[in-house]
Amino acid sequence: MTAACPACAGIPDIEELNVAPGLMFSLPTIHCAACIGKIERGLGALNGVISVRVNLSLKRLTVVGQVDPTQIETALSDLGYEAYPLDLESLTKARDVVGRSLLMRMAVAGFAMMNVMLLSVAVWSGAADATRDLFHLISAMIALPVVAYSGQPFFQNAWRALRVKRLNMDVPISLAIILAAAMSLFETLQGGAHAYFDAALSLTFFLLIGRYMDHCTRSAARSAAKELTALEVQHAQKITGDHVESVRVCDLAIDDEVLIATGSRIPVDGYLTSDHALMDRSLLTGESEAVEIDGNAILQAGEINVAAAITMRATAVGNDTSLRRMAELVETAENGRNRYTALADRAAQIYAPAVHFLALAAFLGWVLATGDIRHALNVAIAVLIITCPCALGLAVPAVSTAAISRLFSMGYLVKHATALERLAEVTRVVFDKTGTLSQPCVILPSEMSKTDRAVAKALAQASNHPMSRALLVALDGVKAANVTAIEESAGEGVQAIWGNKSVRLGRGAWLGATFTELGLKVGDADALAIQTTETPREGSADAIAALNLPCEIVTGDAELPAKAFAQQLSLPVLANVRPDEKLTYLNDLTDASERVLMIGDGLNDTAALAAAHASIAPATALDASRSASDVVILKESFAQLPLLIKVAKLASRLSKQNFAIAAIYNAIAIPIALAGFATPLAAALAMSLSSITVLLNSQRIRFAQ
Repeated sequence: MTAACPACAGIPDIEELNVAPGLMFSLPTIHCAACIGKIERGLGALNGVISVRVNLSLKRLTVVGQVDPTQIETALSDLGYEAYPLDLESLTKARDVVGRSLLMRMAVAGFAMMNVMLLSVAVWSGAADATRDLFHLISAMIALPVVAYSGQPFFQNAWRALRVKRLNMDVPISLAIILAAAMSLFETLQGGAHAYFDAALSLTFFLLIGRYMDHCTRSAARSAAKELTALEVQHAQKITGDHVESVRVCDLAIDDEVLIATGSRIPVDGYLTSDHALMDRSLLTGESEAVEIDGNAILQAGEINVAAAITMRATAVGNDTSLRRMAELVETAENGRNRYTALADRAAQIYAPAVHFLALAAFLGWVLATGDIRHALNVAIAVLIITCPCALGLAVPAVSTAAISRLFSMGYLVKHATALERLAEVTRVVFDKTGTLSQPCVILPSEMSKTDRAVAKALAQASNHPMSRALLVALDGVKAANVTAIEESAGEGVQAIWGNKSVRLGRGAWLGATFTELGLKVGDADALAIQTTETPREGSADAIAALNLPCEIVTGDAELPAKAFAQQLSLPVLANVRPDEKLTYLNDLTDASERVLMIGDGLNDTAALAAAHASIAPATALDASRSASDVVILKESFAQLPLLIKVAKLASRLSKQNFAIAAIYNAIAIPIALAGFATPLAAALAMSLSSITVLLNSQRIRFAQ
């Protein structure tokens, strides 16, 4: 089944395949269609692989077949891509049963409404006596089953509220639908001149439109905590004496010794028992450079071993690991954000009791004034229908849907139902640095010959590392040399044979040089240092200037490079900030009445993204970070970031205008209904007109500049 939001359709319907569920991997370094083709061709050639699917938007790989996960990871490493196993059970999402059900009920109500309207036209045109009664009876046969089926979302929600002695919007909606249908059936059986089955159906149809639009805006939200849990390592290599066995991570205990292969993620917290290691700690600190550590150094779950195989001893397992604690932080933050009360929900708390009071007052007033219970009931039904919160229910979803469509065309994917409301309230912006505001840049040394440049380009083309891609940009226009026997060493660099010489591109230490940055070594010649730096992402400087909001950088990177980069954008910076410290800092800002917009991309930013008043992640971010954010930037440039805030503020204004339209309509229509001048059919037509007005007003956001 197709999900309500295509961007969320990242997990295949495994049960529809005639094979076992596939293996899933996160691929954070893929960036284009060429990557997809390279991976699918490379893995498709492996024995036992039945199918390979790469989802670029989610940076996720699914492999179906009888194949060892380690074999897949090795093959991906040989192709030049980082790969992290994901737990399929943790990511499996429930089918969009609610969305499909609402769509089906809406279609049935719309079809029935049109047919009953055709019958009503004949009655309005003068059909009388037996012909009129026959048309009313046929209308009843069509309308009653449809109302019972299509109205269930409102009836069920109303009953749940009444059962706990509360009122919500669905209570007056259900009363209006049920009373209109019941009164129409009574009039039909009594041979009355008027029946309002068309009113009951049109009311149901328009309300279902609003309910489905609201569901679509909410269906894009996914749990970042589940993404983090799925990223946990599922198997580990446990050392017992001279024997190494593969065990489930959940079966590891404190003091167990574990073997960590090159490129593998640390499964549990512990300490290093090998002499040396080179670790990628970007998950926890955001630090872009790998860190060299010595024996007995602390290791945390989620770090990646980028050099030779190492051994470690476990000190914390299960729910006590760093990765699991981070998932708990994210879940806590998400739960707090889900308690945010939307504008329509606040309006409903006031609206529902007022509608009931008006309808009851109309009924009692007309009974006391005329003694005619039938007429009094018709007036009360007209009041319920004319005050039915159809326009009110469309006020926010109609604007949200139009705004989300507008922003998607600009390259912004809005994922959370209340994101636009919260973005409009932002008072401060906090940026992460590495991968968010910054992008790597290579400065070629003047002494680098044409031959060296050709060799460097050939080696860089064989790697998908960010520095390699940056080097390719610097070498644009250079023809690559012809190299053979290309090999990539995880965390070190790329080596090959050029002519009869060994050539290497990578870390200075790997090249045997005294410098630590990127370098090139050709044959026996001294290694040539290639200067690397970070430059602001395209459009970020102009965007920060146009935001007209206080902005700052909070990063886990070291202080010197962080300050050097921040000076390029004239922004204040906090460096060496751990994930929990970043979360605490955001909470302190919130306590100081700031409404913070957090923009970040790393897993170390996930808890902060979930806790912020609003959050944005670039498309290059990992799964969990994109899941924790409210908005994903699909383009490389930040240039239109101010327009995102502008559209959010316009959406808030239009939502309030729609509430005003609904209020004005009620101010005019309610006295007419109370005076007895509006039949239930006229009330339904007036309600439909107000709903259409709200929908048209919402479309103005598509033309925001």
